[in-house]
Amino acid sequence: MAPVLLIAAVLAAGAAFVLPRAFEAGHLFAIEDDPAAIADRALEQNFNSTVANHEIEAALTAKDSDLAKSFVDLAAERKVAVEPSLVEKTSAAVAEDASAGHAAQSFAYGLVTGEPSDVAGFAGTALGDLFVFGDIRDAVREGSRLATGQQADELVLGLACVGLAITAGTYATLGAAAPVRVGLTAAKVARKTERLSAGLIARMSRMLRGVVDWAAIKRAATSFSITEPQVAVRAARDAVKVERAEGLLDLGRDIGRVQAKAGTQAALDGLKIAESPVEMARVAKLAEKSGSRTRAILKTAGRGAIALSLATFNLTSWIVSALFTLLMFVASLKSMTERGARRYFRWRKRRRVQREADATFPA
Repeated sequence: MAPVLLIAAVLAAGAAFVLPRAFEAGHLFAIEDDPAAIADRALEQNFNSTVANHEIEAALTAKDSDLAKSFVDLAAERKVAVEPSLVEKTSAAVAEDASAGHAAQSFAYGLVTGEPSDVAGFAGTALGDLFVFGDIRDAVREGSRLATGQQADELVLGLACVGLAITAGTYATLGAAAPVRVGLTAAKVARKTERLSAGLIARMSRMLRGVVDWAAIKRAATSFSITEPQVAVRAARDAVKVERAEGLLDLGRDIGRVQAKAGTQAALDGLKIAESPVEMARVAKLAEKSGSRTRAILKTAGRGAIALSLATFNLTSWIVSALFTLLMFVASLKSMTERGARRYFRWRKRRRVQREADATFPA
């Protein structure tokens, strides 16, 4: 009896340790498809006044007023105290970046180079792509390298060709394809500024291999010219199989959703964190709920904002451990009850035999 009681006590202690973690694992499974809930859980563990003040100050030092404003907004939403002086500095920095002179210069830089550093610059880049100038610039540069055997960025070239192929669709649908167009532009910018994750680079490269006829592009690349855009547009339409680009266009649409709801820099931050189109779709869901706070959430929680930090195997192991512990605890109680019952019945039987013996042979 004593060993069984000891085992039951050990199992009860184990259950007290395992069950809370099993319940937490169950909660994590319940929110695994809700990026906003995942992000909220991550922020509860990692975001406080100290973090907010430090990140705002760091963003201002880096002249990233957009990120500083995102942290101010996140702190206000979560009722986290921020130093008033930092809030004032952030407002001043945002106003300075939005000034006409700065915006015009940034817009022009983004239009010409295709490598924006802020919202105005991205507006210039997106406008250039919408009017095919940006895509032709990228197609001419990378296409000429490909045609002459030099090292070409086929991802940028492929995105430029797909962009050229769908730009006419953007006009024809009165802008319905604009989010996709903006998303592809953001993906090109992320690639050129080294802000595209390795996972997305690999996935997008595989997508483009099924969409772009690279042999046709290489043959036509020698005739690409900024002064004759119709040549590049015609070559892109002939070489790009838009009907096979559904996955790539869905990805572009999700990127465009992030840009529309949370801003250009949030889209670029998301492209750096997400390792697959599915994860980019999660960033888009997060941006739709969090808006301007998205960048601060991604900066604070990283991938923990869109994916569970514990592996699914670990979550499952906690639940299985809890079930096993409960099963063994119940089994030990059953065994203890059976042993106790047998001892009780043997004791009653001995007493009955003793009474019968006393009655037969009285003293």
